[in-house]
Amino acid sequence: MRTFLLFGSLGWAEILIIAFIILLLFGGKKIPELMKGLGKGVKSFKDGVKDIEAEVKDVEKEVNKDINDDSKK
Repeated sequence: MRTFLLFGSLGWAEILIIAFIILLLFGGKKIPELMKGLGKGVKSFKDGVKDIEAEVKDVEKEVNKDINDDSKK
């Protein structure tokens, strides 16, 4: 049986109970809207992480270039 690190040791029964409670609370019509919003949030988070990684790589290139220029002097 697989366990998710984020959720500890939740089994299929617990996941089904949680899904049923969410269905009761929000209703069938609101769940697609909630999932769409969640998907957009995850996408924007991934885009932000990619932007930060690109900035770190750019700074790393500049630092390496400065170090190489200083060592040549």
